[in-house]
Amino acid sequence: MAFIRQVAEEDAQGALARVYEAARGRADRVANIIRLMSLDPISLEGSMQFYLKLMKTENALSSARKELLATVVSCANACYY
Repeated sequence: MAFIRQVAEEDAQGALARVYEAARGRADRVANIIRLMSLDPISLEGSMQFYLKLMKTENALSSARKELLATVVSCANACYY
């Protein structure tokens, strides 16, 4: 089994603490993908900004269609979504 070191929520400081808090505000928890990127808070912040812009703002695709596409891609990659 692979192991990736992560920063625990109670140990998060600065930018990482803000990302964790925002995640809890959106979903009442910090998703594993966010924890996996916790050692590089600057890249994590950029990744979250990209995700939120792509998935949570109005664009040509409906929210339902965006979620459906994300689910199909995750399934094709044998990745839990």
